[in-house]
Amino acid sequence: MNGFARAFWLSSPGHGEIRDVALPDPGQGEVLVRALYSGVSRGTETLVFRGGVPVGQHTVMRAPFQEGDFPGPVKYGYLSVGVVEEGPAELAGRTVFCLYPHQSRYVVPASAVIPVPPGVPAGRAVLAGTVETAVNALWDAAPLVGDRIAVVGAGMVGCSVAALLARFPGARVQLVDTDPTRAEVARALGVGFAAPEEAAGECDLVVHASATEQGLTRSLQLLAAEGTVVEVSWYGDRQVTLPLGEGFHSRRLTVRSSQVGTISPARRSSRTYADRLGLALDLLADPALEALVSGESAFEELPDVMPRLASGEIRALCHRIRYGESGV
Repeated sequence: MNGFARAFWLSSPGHGEIRDVALPDPGQGEVLVRALYSGVSRGTETLVFRGGVPVGQHTVMRAPFQEGDFPGPVKYGYLSVGVVEEGPAELAGRTVFCLYPHQSRYVVPASAVIPVPPGVPAGRAVLAGTVETAVNALWDAAPLVGDRIAVVGAGMVGCSVAALLARFPGARVQLVDTDPTRAEVARALGVGFAAPEEAAGECDLVVHASATEQGLTRSLQLLAAEGTVVEVSWYGDRQVTLPLGEGFHSRRLTVRSSQVGTISPARRSSRTYADRLGLALDLLADPALEALVSGESAFEELPDVMPRLASGEIRALCHRIRYGESGV
């Protein structure tokens, strides 16, 4: 046995704690990873923290290495970057990304980790899972050259989508949010910014990521005739009402869902999950994406930080968790 590691557990909705967990020796085809950083995805993880995962979605919402069940006790998370301390020669000593919860050291199959490219700092690599969501959303959205595009909701996913769209030839891209401080993030990403009431309309495409009824309604209002809203928000157990009367039918508007749990049908025959995650890591070589990391705390502080993230006291995009050199 490799002794013990320390892991963050949701003991019950709204209450987290750090527990000692037994760490097995890595077997054939496995790696032992010492965590350097993990990231808190504020939307999904705070929903889990509040106990807001609907019963009918408990299976769908499971993270790859989750322990326990919703609403708790549960060990949940999926943005971890660390160094391989033991494992196959081609991975030993390398910095890797893994869809693992917040834990100081862990043993997983070697196939579950992917090396971080040399040009991507370890601290930025925690964004890989969210940028992967953005990649899948844009495979679903299929924007065209010169499109007029709004991204409604400047959270972690919305900002990631906007960052990738900033590279798109000839596109007019505007990030839309009620929080005026997100204008600084938009500038760093190279896109426009507007409050919802001031956003430019006649959009060919709107990507909605605010997880609010008001945001989705405004997304429909921003569309040009025959335009499309791609919905990437996760509402958990909340009900949403939409104005599907008025001009919804006469203007032939479309609302499409996008979800990272499966690869977009547009690429399903030609891309694997590893391909998609590898692409996300490559895209993180762009230093502009560092703007998505809005704060950092030590791992030991996570039980106090998570309630503040869930309540909105900390208005985070990605909140980064830092681990000690010893992996504890």
